[in-house]
Amino acid sequence: MKTISKIEEILYKNACGGEAGEKNELIKSIHYNQDKLIRSIIKLYVPSGKIDCDPTYGKGNFYKNLPKPKYKFDILPTGEAEYGDSRRLPLENESIECLMFDPPFLATTGKSLRSNTDGNILNKRFGVYPSEKELHQFYIDSIKEAYRVLKDSGIYIFKCQDKVSSGKQYFSHCFIKEEAERAGFYAKDLFVLLAKNRLVADWQLKNQKHARKFHCYFWVFEKCNTTVKYV
Repeated sequence: MKTISKIEEILYKNACGGEAGEKNELIKSIHYNQDKLIRSIIKLYVPSGKIDCDPTYGKGNFYKNLPKPKYKFDILPTGEAEYGDSRRLPLENESIECLMFDPPFLATTGKSLRSNTDGNILNKRFGVYPSEKELHQFYIDSIKEAYRVLKDSGIYIFKCQDKVSSGKQYFSHCFIKEEAERAGFYAKDLFVLLAKNRLVADWQLKNQKHARKFHCYFWVFEKCNTTVKYV
C-alpha cells in the first residue's frame, strides 16, 4: 500500500475541504477566494483530491495550499515547470484523471503592447495573443489535446474570462463550452470567481462603453458520453 507524508495528507484534506468530520458546508457556484473555489471543484468532482497536470503552471500560484500536479508544464517555464505546449503535451493517450488549464485571454497588436502605461498592465501580467482568431484557435487545439490525454470520466478545469476588445464583446466562456462539447466533453459545472477590485486604466474611466467585468469563470468539463438536449 502506498504511504503518504503528513504534508501530503494535510494538503489532500485542504483540497477536499478540511478535516473529516467537519461540519459540511454547502458548495456554492460563486466565490471571492480562488483557492476555496478550486478546493470546491476538487471536493465535488476529483475523487483523487489532486490535479494531475497543469500545462499553464506559471509560478504555481494555484497550488500554495493544494497538492502540486505531477506534470507541471508551461510554454515559458520558470522554477518547477518544464517546457510543454498545451496543444502538444508529452503525455500518453488517456493517461491522467484531472487537468487544470489557465490560458491567456487577451489579444492585441496595438501600441499598448509596447508601452509602459497603465493601459498595458494586463498585457504584461497575463500574456497576449496577436489576434482573437489565433487566441480562440489556441483554445480549440488545447481542448482537443486535453480530451486526448484524459481518461474516461476525466475532469478538465478551464479558467476563462470574457472581455471587450476593439469595442466588441467576446463572451469566450460560451465559445469554450461549445468547442468543449464539440470535442466530446460534457459541461458538468460552472463556477464564478468574483473580484472586489480590478485594475482600471484611465482611458477605461474616460471612455467607458461597457460594464467593467468583475468576474471570471472556471468551467468543469467531464470526458464522457453525456449530452444535454434543450429542445
